[in-house]
Amino acid sequence: MSQEAAPERAVPEQPVPQSVPEQKGAEAPKGLLQQMEELMAALSADLSQLDADLQSTSDRLAPSPDPEP
Repeated sequence: MSQEAAPERAVPEQPVPQSVPEQKGAEAPKGLLQQMEELMAALSADLSQLDADLQSTSDRLAPSPDPEP
């Protein structure tokens, strides 16, 4: 076999852990799922606030109906 077909790879003596980097501070590192859930909750809250802001803006800008005589 040629080297092009099967390149040599250096195998580390100890496997490199595939984990979330440790966060500085008192709390333990969070799992990826927990981080995703927290981000989704924050996004949902932001979108709810944006929706409320847009609703209040459209209420102020909407033309009022003409009163009938």
